[in-house]
Amino acid sequence: MALDLTALRKDLQSKNIDVLRLIYADVLGITRSKDLLVSQLENSAAHGPAFCQGVWVTTTQGGVLDGHGSISDGLSDFVSQIVPASIHELPWEPGVAYGVANAFEPDGSDNPVAPRTALQRVLNEYAELGLIPVIGTELEFYIAEQIEEQWKPILHRKGRVYTTGAMVDRDGLFLHMLRMLDQMNIGIFAGNHEFAPGQFEINMWHGEAMETTDRTLLFKTALKDIAARRGLNATFLGKPWADLEGSGFHLHFSVTDMNGENKMHDGAELSDTAKHMIAGILQHANALTAFANPTVNAFKRLGPDTLAPSRANWGYDNRATMLRVPPERGGGTRLEVRIGDGAANPYLVVASVLAAGLDGIKRNLTPPAHAEGWAYENEADALLPVTFAEALDALDADPLFAEKLGATVVQTHLTLKRDEIERYEAEVSDPATRDITDWELNEYIWDF
Repeated sequence: MALDLTALRKDLQSKNIDVLRLIYADVLGITRSKDLLVSQLENSAAHGPAFCQGVWVTTTQGGVLDGHGSISDGLSDFVSQIVPASIHELPWEPGVAYGVANAFEPDGSDNPVAPRTALQRVLNEYAELGLIPVIGTELEFYIAEQIEEQWKPILHRKGRVYTTGAMVDRDGLFLHMLRMLDQMNIGIFAGNHEFAPGQFEINMWHGEAMETTDRTLLFKTALKDIAARRGLNATFLGKPWADLEGSGFHLHFSVTDMNGENKMHDGAELSDTAKHMIAGILQHANALTAFANPTVNAFKRLGPDTLAPSRANWGYDNRATMLRVPPERGGGTRLEVRIGDGAANPYLVVASVLAAGLDGIKRNLTPPAHAEGWAYENEADALLPVTFAEALDALDADPLFAEKLGATVVQTHLTLKRDEIERYEAEVSDPATRDITDWELNEYIWDF
């Protein structure tokens, strides 16, 4: 449906917004954008704006690889379209608002590389079954500063988990972030200092999958922008420092029927739908790992006794498992996938988890027995990939994700990530090291 750009322009101008910052996540999860003058919106957004398709295969270091619409195709365009419901004003930059973009081919068909399109494909299949996925995202991040060209967390004292105020927020930046996000009206409701020095978490309300994933992109983009204005870096990189805890991306999700009734429970027990989703996710766990942990660095966060999963297992209220079933029942019944890394692309994480769950529903899969206790020690459960290369090979070998998300976006992810591994191994003398290398920080910490 064509947008009424005149009405949108007038609405934005009535709110004193003169710049619309159109944003989208590339395959890496980096926010790409273009500032549109609201006064010119009828012209600038009538058939776009357009972006070069080479952005989909541009590395963090500016290299352009080959892929859809890229070098071998002459670096053609894709066109964007504003998602009006995603527009939110920036209280720290008066007159500017974010707006999320959809991506299309010049002929109007869906762009096959766009992560948002991949998620929409999966959601369409749920709709065919009369189901609506509902998600909630939890992301941890560090606030970092550069000291003598070395990135360090802004706080150095340990033991400050679940604290707030000047003891952990010396210059009030975290409190400023909370206030700005609240004024953006993207569903933020609380926050606190996390386990490691300089590590924080901000909580966001759940909602329908696409809308909440859009809000997650807005959240990450806003935090990085606010921090950068103070010469600091809000980084979601999974393991910036070897001696400190990693930053995770935990995904809570459920499905409802078209009337909003939670279909994950049967009274006090999990429903068959929930069990099928658990089984599907565990069956595709190795391939999922490639989307949920999409960097060389991410695999230095994973492992036994880290509170990040190491086995394809599930359990009731058990934080040592890959898939946890929180204790709430009734309308609060949901599942939580705990394997995600903070640097992951939210659209691809949500799409891949829901695609695996959908496969479980469609094939009536049955999960294995749930894990109990300190589940890292349960050798009956298969180990997850221990290297990024293993995870990418598992993704390449699992046809589900090319079928559900689209073959082109999966192949683009594989191309970008195998290039990262090659560059890492060429520069690091011991690629198997658990230490955090300068290469990783240079590659990831500013963008993720």
